[in-house]
Amino acid sequence: MKQLLDTVWQRRGTSWIWDEEARNQMCVAGEVWSLRRFLQAVGNWPDDLPSNSSNTLVVAGLEGSLDLLTPEDAETLLGDVVKQAILSFQDAYDGQAALIFWLPSGQGRIKFHPATDSIEWRCAAPHSDNLLAFGRILWGEANEYPQVILLREGSKPAGLFHLRIT
Repeated sequence: MKQLLDTVWQRRGTSWIWDEEARNQMCVAGEVWSLRRFLQAVGNWPDDLPSNSSNTLVVAGLEGSLDLLTPEDAETLLGDVVKQAILSFQDAYDGQAALIFWLPSGQGRIKFHPATDSIEWRCAAPHSDNLLAFGRILWGEANEYPQVILLREGSKPAGLFHLRIT
């Protein structure tokens, strides 16, 4: 999987970050939207986004929502609700804004498969033996496109970046 040292993820595309330093570079706590607010904004996006000089929207709550659902319902939420909201966001800003999902325990929950570049999400207990096909659900396994965000050379992954989901 390609690595990204550039800061483009802070201005464009969709990212899923779990590194607190990365999140703090983007926003202060009061600028973060809940998943509910994000989903309610579909089709009625604001002219100015709350973070990074109106270039970025940071959303929290996806992880907690997935944790409360069965794996089947979590897959439906990701594929039918969240993906549609991401597409709406991309269209509203013509790809000229960043959407960032804050996943506090994402580093331990995102599973990379280097041989195939596929990405999975480990479900929470009592379904912790289940993995959601995160990449297939959200970007249709276009595995050449997601990139691992690095804040500096040699650092641990801070998140995932995808320029444009289709």
